[in-house]
Amino acid sequence: MSQIWQRDAVIRHSACLARSYRHFTARELSPGAGDERDLARQLYTAPFVLVSHGTEADPVLNYGNAAAQSLWEMTWDELSCTPSRFTAEAPNREERARLLAAVTANGFIDDYSGVRISRPGRRFLIRQATVWNLITESGAPCGQAAMFREWVFL
Repeated sequence: MSQIWQRDAVIRHSACLARSYRHFTARELSPGAGDERDLARQLYTAPFVLVSHGTEADPVLNYGNAAAQSLWEMTWDELSCTPSRFTAEAPNREERARLLAAVTANGFIDDYSGVRISRPGRRFLIRQATVWNLITESGAPCGQAAMFREWVFL
């Protein structure tokens, strides 16, 4: 079986992540990436955490790079069917919902910090996360993504 980043759907989604990030922040998610396949590999193996979810009423995670899978202690198959609200403890879900509403309204935020929880229950604080809207090539909303480099286990 091929690496996850080699799957056509993951290559297309990686391009969406990078395109949307550039659109809202005017920055590159993975500077120096070659073609879309190289971009997908770079994002999947990046030293930062990168996750995204779709536009469902109860959004489900649809991408998590290797760093995200390690941090949340999930396989790709587990992560990619998890409602994103389960990445936060129940008391923190209302605050998370406010964050996502602000991102929806403003396109992105660059300074999010909050407590998250792994599948087996390990709590960690993420710092300086960038959260942005995902858009299709035609500009239609298709989800939200988050990227961060800093976290501390609590």
